[in-house]
Amino acid sequence: MKMNVDISPDYKEPFAVIHTDKVTDEIQRIIDYLGSGDTPITALRNEEDIVVLKPEEIYMVRVENGKTIIYGDKQKFRSKKRLYELSDQLGKGFMQIAKSTLINLSYIDSIETDFGGQLSLKLKNGSKDYVSRTYIKDFKKYLGL
Repeated sequence: MKMNVDISPDYKEPFAVIHTDKVTDEIQRIIDYLGSGDTPITALRNEEDIVVLKPEEIYMVRVENGKTIIYGDKQKFRSKKRLYELSDQLGKGFMQIAKSTLINLSYIDSIETDFGGQLSLKLKNGSKDYVSRTYIKDFKKYLGL
């Protein structure tokens, strides 16, 4: 397969064009991959190991002591990206619930309300966090409340 990549400051967003006489399995895989929006996330398990995570493997992203931490099912990873960059990359399956926290909406296990009306979320991996006042309106809208 021939490929051509044209890089220019005139392009504000990546755009792919495929020229072919028919759609083969290989072409269909490329179309599915480019259209999925599931771009892999690279993170560090420790200072030497680089891990590639799929969005569905990520439960929560939190900034702790100035470092971006990605929570998986059983492990934590460190990312060099900022929270807003990961939010853009992860897309609509994730929601920001606090200034320093993003969650994967499909992994919410339970929601509890405390005396002050604040919502506490528990994820299926056991992680917990609160929805801050700034984000509670959007979160309740997502829940249909």
